[in-house]
Amino acid sequence: MEPIIQLDHVTKEFKILNRHEGLKGSIQDLFSRDYRLFTAVDDVSLRIGPGEMVGYLGPNGAGKSTTIKMMTGVLNPSAGQIMVNGMIPYQERARSAHRIGVVFGQRTQLWWSLPAIESFKLLKDIYRVSDKTYKDNLEFYDSIVGASNLYHKTIREMSLGQRTLCDILAAFLHNPSVVFLDEPTIGLDVSMKSKIRQLVLALNQERGTTVILTTHDMGDVDALCNRIVIIDHGRRLYDDSIEQLRKFFGDYRTVRMKFSKHSEEQDLKKLEELAENIMQLLSEKFPGKECINVEVVESWIDILLKEEQVHMMEIINCIQQQYPIMDMSMQEISTESVIKKIYEGKIN
Repeated sequence: MEPIIQLDHVTKEFKILNRHEGLKGSIQDLFSRDYRLFTAVDDVSLRIGPGEMVGYLGPNGAGKSTTIKMMTGVLNPSAGQIMVNGMIPYQERARSAHRIGVVFGQRTQLWWSLPAIESFKLLKDIYRVSDKTYKDNLEFYDSIVGASNLYHKTIREMSLGQRTLCDILAAFLHNPSVVFLDEPTIGLDVSMKSKIRQLVLALNQERGTTVILTTHDMGDVDALCNRIVIIDHGRRLYDDSIEQLRKFFGDYRTVRMKFSKHSEEQDLKKLEELAENIMQLLSEKFPGKECINVEVVESWIDILLKEEQVHMMEIINCIQQQYPIMDMSMQEISTESVIKKIYEGKIN
């Protein structure tokens, strides 16, 4: 099957002025040609098939939004080629826009002073949506998330979650073949996140819409995506299923420990000092074992280890000899923890 999105060795560079300080420096900058090149996306290649739901993940500044903007035609790549729906989006931007939907975080595409239904009608005319398709889509939205109670409410009167929900409805209104969701659930409460996930999943399954999702919320990824692509410093680090990621890191475990009955009341600085001391102890006892990591999580100290290299009981016995353990629990490493460690370069 032909991919609906294809990136071949795509690179995007920006020229950034090396600025000077002070008033004199500001005047100097007006005439300066002292630029440096910043590579936001570095030789990324991707193939995404019709109907896939892909999580496009990375830390802030990794190049996610820049890649999305190139796939939507907002930016031109510095090198490489992009094809979306068989078109080069930055060369055929108007034609490509009729086949895609986009939600950029908290930037609404709806008219601020109008009821949502009026914005939907305007978008219906802009995208030349038939009366039947328009009616069917509104009824479908209402059946999934009960959206009809928002249709006659102005955008300015809506909460952030309601506005985001309406933006997602608008993005799917013209039955696009590809929808890009860039941080759609940022700042939303648990209830609204659940509604949005339910809606996106239903639209993907019922309409076969390809969805590219960028997010920092691993709940979104676990609920929606079968495949994830991880990018950092503009380069692709991982491209496979979540199941494969978990399987690959299946030997990792997290041991959570408390060393005081009143650890909730302990000063964070003291807990961090204790975590550093434990890390130093384990480094001396198990030299060269880079799989071990110690950090403070709320009132607990978490020890991440790979049992293939160091057995859990060895770690526990080593710590127990120096620091009496008051409470302890074992956990499988979560998707969020795996991805966090990949970002930090602590899992290889």
